[in-house]
Amino acid sequence: MKLGRISVATVAALAAIGLAACGSGTPGGGGAGGGGGATGGSGEAVKVGIKFDQPGMGLKEGNTYSGFDVDLANYIAKELNFTPTFVEAISAQRETLIKSGQVKYIVGTYSITDARKKDVDFAGPYFIAGQDLLIRADDTSITGPDSLKGKKLCSVKGSTSAANVQKKYGAEIQLQEYGTYTLCVDALKSKAVDALTTDNTILAGYAAQEANKGKLKVVGQTFSTENYGVGLAKGDTAFCQKVTDAVNKWISSGEWQKAVDKNLGPANFKPGAGNPPTPAACGSSGGATG
Repeated sequence: MKLGRISVATVAALAAIGLAACGSGTPGGGGAGGGGGATGGSGEAVKVGIKFDQPGMGLKEGNTYSGFDVDLANYIAKELNFTPTFVEAISAQRETLIKSGQVKYIVGTYSITDARKKDVDFAGPYFIAGQDLLIRADDTSITGPDSLKGKKLCSVKGSTSAANVQKKYGAEIQLQEYGTYTLCVDALKSKAVDALTTDNTILAGYAAQEANKGKLKVVGQTFSTENYGVGLAKGDTAFCQKVTDAVNKWISSGEWQKAVDKNLGPANFKPGAGNPPTPAACGSSGGATG
């Protein structure tokens, strides 16, 4: 009888070990794991917002995630000992994702603006981009924003690019707002629209994609300044400081430049003036753009 009790206990212990092993995978059912996905510490499981459709910045292909923003998202997770699961952060939903606690932070070409800072906080800037235009390679009629009169222009709902265009050129252009940049690119290639506008980093990534080589080109006339920040829950200054420290380390260690070379270099993209930037102090009003 004694041997029987020991045997049962042993079996129970082994079963518990087996269950623990089965439950030790990436949180979220593979949302960020495997195939070059999220990397990070073995600590707190968190959800992190990134873009899924921005080649060179944040791109999901199968179970693989790549891009400049993805590299930073992973670096922050590693520094703060998080185990991240990636969640798609569509432009129009980013504030909601943060305010509702669905994500711990967002790294997704998220421009720091005064309007957004009413709802969320930012760590950064970690990159300075500029709004530009993507057009078909054989189009000679569009040379910059001043040549958009009467043209059909595509941008993404909830983005600063759409807001900038409406403010500056709203009466002269036909703005089409789609849910994702990929839809805008498809519309551009099919001639449903004449140009796509967003940050030059994103446009360069699309132009460099194998399927778009020789078909699309970036005009190269920026007409805004976009300071990218890491989106955070409002009021948590301590967490903001931890993320800011991680961003500063990413820049000073040389990892920032490595990420630029790896993700944007193939598109022959060169960061503009002010890069790499110096992140603002948490709680300050610095870094806001239009």
